[in-house]
Amino acid sequence: MTSSQPAHRTKHIPLLPCLFNNARFSLVQRADGVSNGTALWLGGQCLALFLAQAHLKFARSALHPRPRAIELGSGIGLTALALCSLGWDVLATDIPHVISSVLAKNISHNLSALPLDSGIVQIRELDWSVPPEKWMWDHDHVIASHSEPPFDIIISADTVYSLDLIEPMLRTLHALSTLSLSASRYPPILLCIERRDPALVDRLLTDAKELWSFSVERIPHKKLAKAVEKGSQWDKSDWEGVELWKFKLNPK
Repeated sequence: MTSSQPAHRTKHIPLLPCLFNNARFSLVQRADGVSNGTALWLGGQCLALFLAQAHLKFARSALHPRPRAIELGSGIGLTALALCSLGWDVLATDIPHVISSVLAKNISHNLSALPLDSGIVQIRELDWSVPPEKWMWDHDHVIASHSEPPFDIIISADTVYSLDLIEPMLRTLHALSTLSLSASRYPPILLCIERRDPALVDRLLTDAKELWSFSVERIPHKKLAKAVEKGSQWDKSDWEGVELWKFKLNPK
């Protein structure tokens, strides 16, 4: 269970208690209208619940001692902490405002809540508007020194809410996929979204396929529902409209 309630019922709670498996996190959130990334959203909760049941399927253990993940738009850090607690090394990324206001505090304050067999979670700035050729993997704050490609999986939740973000996001996903190529395989990308704006979501999926050469596959609703039901006590109406998609870059 990631929280006793779905995110849309907890926006007013500044310090949010979250239970994930045997870990208890306390997460600061700000629903002040300045940034979408400073509050908990439903997609992040559902993605964490799915990963609790399915994360082993995505680990390519031959790459490193522990599987590695990178998250785009980590927000308040729930999904990054959840995956880290499952034994993954996680690189949590976001823009500077989100990192300074909630993400850095939540990661540092909850390290002691992680199980002994957890992975390592790190934070780096990743602005999708910055072209990939200008990324700096050896920088202390900008992406990313100790946890660099290849990644076993790329994850993101609640990050598709504006048309002008589609191209920068897909460019970033394409670059990370290319950097993570291993044994002629590209890493899977899990994208959890709420279909608030169907036209926007459809544009994202179409551009991913037609302009950026991704295969696009929806994770069956039954699989996501099984994970949500196992990890929460929510009604179906509590998370209606949430979809989980898997992208993967097609071989050239």
